[in-house]
Amino acid sequence: MTTSSPSSENNFSQAELDKFGALANRWWDPQGPQKALHALNPARLGYVADRVMLRGAKILDVGCGAGLLSESLAREGAIVTAIDLAPELIKVANLHTLESGVEVDYQLISAEALAETQACRFDAITCMEMLEHVPDPGSILLACATLLKPGGRLFVSTLNRTPAAFALAIVGAEYIAGILPKGTHQYREFIKPSELATWLRAANLELEDVSGLMYEPWRNAARVVSRTDVNYLACAVKPE
Repeated sequence: MTTSSPSSENNFSQAELDKFGALANRWWDPQGPQKALHALNPARLGYVADRVMLRGAKILDVGCGAGLLSESLAREGAIVTAIDLAPELIKVANLHTLESGVEVDYQLISAEALAETQACRFDAITCMEMLEHVPDPGSILLACATLLKPGGRLFVSTLNRTPAAFALAIVGAEYIAGILPKGTHQYREFIKPSELATWLRAANLELEDVSGLMYEPWRNAARVVSRTDVNYLACAVKPE
């Protein structure tokens, strides 16, 4: 993986887009294939809300899927733009806003392409459970840095490349418990916090925090913890 410019093209895997696009119709089913994502969502939202005043803030949700976090941010009063490259997911996301009445501006566009026209527009950017699914995570982070206003914050969640993450997120969640569809994750694409920190520095972003995100299947819920060897959250700021 390399760090490219924000104008980098084709920073996606069609197989990954197809895989998640196939889940679109059940994305909002809390007992469906994205059950774990529903459980993670309140903890992710809380992590962001603890660090950004959401009401009136311009927020970009990168790799938004069908809008779980996007709608949650908008319900808190944020002005939300949400982007993804899977047409099926954007379609379901837009349909869900008709049911929920929550306003989100969904767009079928990459972060790199958006950065070409929307530099320094957003107060905060979320990029959750997405970096481990693209060929060049550094390019996404560089685009996010361009899109952020000075003083803005970037929030990332991803999986650490450790034996514990392999055991829990792949073997346990996908093959034993069936919490996630088989093939959701590839261990080689998991990201160590040190690697994330290197890409953030290359994008001139300052890492403020790294915290663990623990999923507890026995209560189908998640919480922010200190342990970072499986899922983790990170917050970085763009200097003034």
